Amino acid sequence: MSEFWLISAPGDKENLQALERMNTVTSKSNLSHNTKFSIPDFKVGTLDSLVGLSDELGKLDTFAESLIKRMAQTVADVMEDSEGKVQENLLANGDNLTSFVSHFEWDMAKYPTKQTLVSVVDTVAKQLAQIEADLKSRTATYSALKTALENLEKRSTGNLFTRTLSDIVSKEDFVLDSEYLVTLLVIVPKASYAQWQKTYESLSDMVVPRSTKLIAEDPEGGLFTVTLFRRVMDDFKTKAKENKFMVREFYYDEKEIKKEREEMTRLLSDKKQQYGSSISRDHKVKGAPLGSPTRLAAGQPDRERESEGEGEGPLLRWLKVNFSEAFTAWIHIKALRVFVESVLRYGLPVNFQAVLLQPHKKSATKRLREVLNSVFRHLDEVAAASVLDVGVGGDPGAAARQPGLLPLRLLPHRPQPPGLGGPGFPSAGHR
Repeated sequence: MSEFWLISAPGDKENLQALERMNTVTSKSNLSHNTKFSIPDFKVGTLDSLVGLSDELGKLDTFAESLIKRMAQTVADVMEDSEGKVQENLLANGDNLTSFVSHFEWDMAKYPTKQTLVSVVDTVAKQLAQIEADLKSRTATYSALKTALENLEKRSTGNLFTRTLSDIVSKEDFVLDSEYLVTLLVIVPKASYAQWQKTYESLSDMVVPRSTKLIAEDPEGGLFTVTLFRRVMDDFKTKAKENKFMVREFYYDEKEIKKEREEMTRLLSDKKQQYGSSISRDHKVKGAPLGSPTRLAAGQPDRERESEGEGEGPLLRWLKVNFSEAFTAWIHIKALRVFVESVLRYGLPVNFQAVLLQPHKKSATKRLREVLNSVFRHLDEVAAASVLDVGVGGDPGAAARQPGLLPLRLLPHRPQPPGLGGPGFPSAGHR
């Protein structure tokens, strides 16, 4: 994303000629691309009110920038499966951000200049406050859903010792509702499959012959069933442990399993429908059933669901619309700051020219500063130098009330979510 500077100089003949000299020097030296930045005339009011507005606009500028960054990051979070397309969804009035800033025009319908400056600023502030309130509410709902889904996902990941088994086992794997018999699930290391088949019937008395079946496996081992009499269950567990076979405590409850599956399906569906995003993680353990070729490998249904319903959900649509609103409001704040600071510096009647500079290279900014300082030195050497050195944390309003040059600078910012190069857009610094 490009870097922009906003400068303001008095509109008298001498300073308009100085602007022309600046354009000539920066063009020949390939330092920057310069265009006039049109700002309408406003009802000025008193100088005291302008001083108050100067401070208020500085705070509003910072707030707008913070809001825009948060919205851009939220877009990146929601579009977790389409990271390369994040930047194309960060637009201002349907245009890319660089183009919007370069061709900025005041929105008379949204911010009528017939109103007082105080009223215009109040309108922008209320607009941004409402967007922030809506953003907090919507992102809170999104975060709650995402957390609930991640918690379920954690139960569906990992090895056979820790993960949920509800998506692996089926009713047919168990002997249910028997007073005497019980089916256990045993995790057997892959290297011990043969040993298990040879010894499981003799680990304890009363083990049902040929009752074992491999129902799923992960890279370390397999999950086997075995049926035996309840009275020898504790003895079997002890002998199994001695032979490095791990009995996994599990009680088959069809209602609970159905409830868990439905919850996962509902959360996946809600996330896609409401937020236009799908789960990219393959969170299921692959099954390797014996004698049951029709059983789906664990996780297959979810991967099928993941390929469906991708699109643009309500949250992403809201973010796109309101990011545009917030960004355009922010550039209007920049224009208001130029106007207020210029009147405070150059006095009444209002007569100044604002210019937007787009430095061609980052390395050229130092030279560009020197050109500006030289061309406009006649305004006030001390003031010009001091304003050029005002940092983000300084008081630009105080410096602007001296005769001299007023620069505003839009610095590049690129949010960096994990694995994402990041959508770029200008962020504000007042220098």
